[in-house]
Amino acid sequence: MSNRPVAAATPLARSLIRASLRRSLKRSQYNQPAFRYSSTTVSAFHTNLQGPALPNIAPGRKVTTPQTLTEKILQRYSVDLPKGKVVRSGDYVQIQPHRCLTHDNTWPVAMKFMSTGATKIKDPAQLVFALDHDVQNTSPSNLKKSWDRPPNHGKLLCVEFIPGTLSLLTDANMYGALGSLGVALVRSDAAGIFATGKSWFQCPPVVQVNLLGTLPPGVRGKDVIVALCGLFPLDVLNHSVEFMGSEETMTSISMDDRLTISNMSTEWSATSAMFPMDAILERWLRYKATEAAMLEDRTTRQRITHEMVDELFSNPLRSDPGAHYAKKLYLDLSTLSPYISGPNSVKISTPLHDLATKNIKIDKGYIVSCTNSRSSDLKAAAKVFQAAAESNGGRIPKVADGVKLYIAAASAREQAIAEDEGNWQTLVEAGATVLPPSCGPCIGLGTGLLEDGETGVSASNRNFKGRLGSRLAHAYLSSPEVVAASALNGVLSGPGVYEVSETYTGVEYGYGTGKPATIENELGNALEQLESLIDRVQTTARIGDDAAQAVTKILPGFPAKISGEIVFADADNLDTDNIYAGKFTYQDYMTTADMAKVCMENYDPEFRSITKPNDILVSGFNFGCGSSREQSATALLAREIPLVVAGSFSNIFVRNGVNNALPCLEVPRLVERLRTIFSENKVSTRRTGWTLTWDIARSIIEVQEGENGERWEEKVGEFPENLQEIIARGGLAGWIKHELAKAA
Repeated sequence: MSNRPVAAATPLARSLIRASLRRSLKRSQYNQPAFRYSSTTVSAFHTNLQGPALPNIAPGRKVTTPQTLTEKILQRYSVDLPKGKVVRSGDYVQIQPHRCLTHDNTWPVAMKFMSTGATKIKDPAQLVFALDHDVQNTSPSNLKKSWDRPPNHGKLLCVEFIPGTLSLLTDANMYGALGSLGVALVRSDAAGIFATGKSWFQCPPVVQVNLLGTLPPGVRGKDVIVALCGLFPLDVLNHSVEFMGSEETMTSISMDDRLTISNMSTEWSATSAMFPMDAILERWLRYKATEAAMLEDRTTRQRITHEMVDELFSNPLRSDPGAHYAKKLYLDLSTLSPYISGPNSVKISTPLHDLATKNIKIDKGYIVSCTNSRSSDLKAAAKVFQAAAESNGGRIPKVADGVKLYIAAASAREQAIAEDEGNWQTLVEAGATVLPPSCGPCIGLGTGLLEDGETGVSASNRNFKGRLGSRLAHAYLSSPEVVAASALNGVLSGPGVYEVSETYTGVEYGYGTGKPATIENELGNALEQLESLIDRVQTTARIGDDAAQAVTKILPGFPAKISGEIVFADADNLDTDNIYAGKFTYQDYMTTADMAKVCMENYDPEFRSITKPNDILVSGFNFGCGSSREQSATALLAREIPLVVAGSFSNIFVRNGVNNALPCLEVPRLVERLRTIFSENKVSTRRTGWTLTWDIARSIIEVQEGENGERWEEKVGEFPENLQEIIARGGLAGWIKHELAKAA
């Protein structure tokens, strides 16, 4: 395995580093501070609820300083910016997105919308609905959500977003494959867009991922993203990702592979992940435009046209030379092999040839979901059985005894293509159980879920504990052909297309651009990483200095202090399925008491009997990763937990917290201290006897380590007034209601 270290600094390097230090100290670029809430005074909200019309795909404001692609798109879709303002990572902006997508949660969003007092959708053209999650549920209450439409078209209907646009979505980053900035939002955000057409957003730091080489035969986009999740488990947390590569490299990554990679960037902990607007994307859009023009029943005829493609690619939107990236990573695709994720974590990834020797028996296989169940995926899976038929007298072999294989196309259209090509019939003949085109098992709903003690392998996007069924099962993720081969053989295995080279030494990956290891390139990589580090340190120091000199203004209705006993959930990457299981996500009439009972049950069934009202929950790093479901915050509120503290958070959880009046605070030192003191006899949920007090006015936490233990304080970031206001009004819905009343 190669992970090249930075070359030792020569005297020339040291002088250049000193010069770089001087330059860096003059800049105020954003990098994540040590604590979630910084001392920014930029307001994320404005009271002008009318705003201009939606920006179109043509370039808007002229910006002359270098920007990343992420910054450029946010610049285009920001409204009420001060004259001359250039959007940078870290800026709070008010955005007016091109599209806002909701799915089975549309009715809960509508209820939140109505609770604000709003009576009219601000801009119906922004809204897109895709009822695609709980489609196997034929109960009257669920059928009512479909407005008498069969909710079986699947999520891929929504991959019709225009490159260079900003869309807020309830689920996936998939639209980054089209060079579109797709960012997760939650129910309260969507209700706000329904009412005002706008929302708030903080431009994230951006990571440049440099792809080298080309994909070997038998290696696909799923292997790329599964490998990235394991090779760089923490490097893109709450960052936007922009993929770069030579024309040869990008040509080897098909649009379907790009859709998979962008989709699963959520599991990588990224805020978004975009591919460039290149020849591959242009050819794909040309095909879609021709297809739409030929088929009269396609509503895309008005949205995807050759004229639109001409306009897009006459001046394609790209990042600027010299744009500032928080960090740069590289991965040599030529050295990649098929990868497996798991069990029960996307951050555990292993080359297939290492796992195959262990003969891991499987009980169930899944070729389902928007991630990897397009017609090309179904073709790859069917090819495994078709190849096996050649040595079986031409007869399609059945899946192994004791194994069940489930298939669900990503959309009705993708299923129709697979049927036309004969691949769907191959999988059915092999014994696959057909499910409707939708999410289903990949969110833990419907037929075929994993039961206690079972092992499954899925081509979907998540394998968190309890995600695919029982929390006592083992779940792996892989490409569709590996799922098919595993179902055929009865053990975790591949189809044999990829051959391990005798000279194979592992994956080439690391920090920087991955260019040849010349002194100049290594020095450039070192300087870039050093400048990024300096920016982070400078930002944190500035926050600390400002906090030391000023007392935070506390708005009416917001507490000056929050205090309680610490309950420690000692786990990193504690995801939303652990906090609030997917099977409850669309039970929209769960009472507060019901939510309190099931809160954290996938993580620890004893959580509900251990915690008490006003406890402060402390957990590890990357808390709240995974799904954007809002109940991950509201379930904790139902348990009367007033504050969540962690080493770090997934941004989407923090957004859910703020929007529902649950503050979140990053204190890595506290997590490490708890782990040191309670290192022996580790339990999932522990009452510590420690007390934490957050003095919000002074931006200080005070920790008392038990009645006779040590007492210490630490500075934390200032909690901004604009976020105080949301929480003081009971959440974003209350804030919107107040703003609408003012506007009236």
